[in-house]
Amino acid sequence: MRGKPVGPGCSALPSTGKGSPGNAAFDQLPPAALKKLLADRKQLTKLLSYHVVEGGKAPSQLVGAPLKTMQGGRITVKGSGQDYIVSGRAKVVCGDIATKNATIYIIDKVLTPHSK
Repeated sequence: MRGKPVGPGCSALPSTGKGSPGNAAFDQLPPAALKKLLADRKQLTKLLSYHVVEGGKAPSQLVGAPLKTMQGGRITVKGSGQDYIVSGRAKVVCGDIATKNATIYIIDKVLTPHSK
């Protein structure tokens, strides 16, 4: 999402964990779908908020019970060591990056929220 502002959400949040799809993850989307998503700020915000959970969590704290996302859905994380999979399909390619109010995990797929 090269240089795309998303809205006020994340910088104003208390400590969070973000499973941020990398640019390569967005590049996997069909071009027409990506263009449509980028043109619809509400849908883009909904999609990206599905990648954010409350609490700046270490990798070992992510595994186990489903995690509630800022969007209201749930994601799961399985794995250990250097190998983690989010919701059975997105691999964490880089993670445990601490920022002022978040721990960021870059994932290789864009997760799609279930109907809500």
